[in-house]
Amino acid sequence: MQQLGQFVPLILIFAIMYFLLIRPQQKKVKEHQAMVQALRRGDQVVTQGGIIGKVIKVKEENEVEIEVADGVKVRVVQSTIAQVISKTEPAK
Repeated sequence: MQQLGQFVPLILIFAIMYFLLIRPQQKKVKEHQAMVQALRRGDQVVTQGGIIGKVIKVKEENEVEIEVADGVKVRVVQSTIAQVISKTEPAK
């Protein structure tokens, strides 16, 4: 019984760490992946580098082509999209 009492604080520390740090981070990662997978042409996005642009093309190999200015297109990796500013309506 005494040995079990020694492990209780360790178990409590692990449980607190899980609910305060690990679980919220996993939830945030899942939300980011869902946002990136839902990207479509016409969405206005912000990259992690702070570049604001409009999605021109979503490629299969985890790349997105973004138009930063008139005629200026940049290819970025999908996971570097930090935020979607405005979504477009899905085509019917």
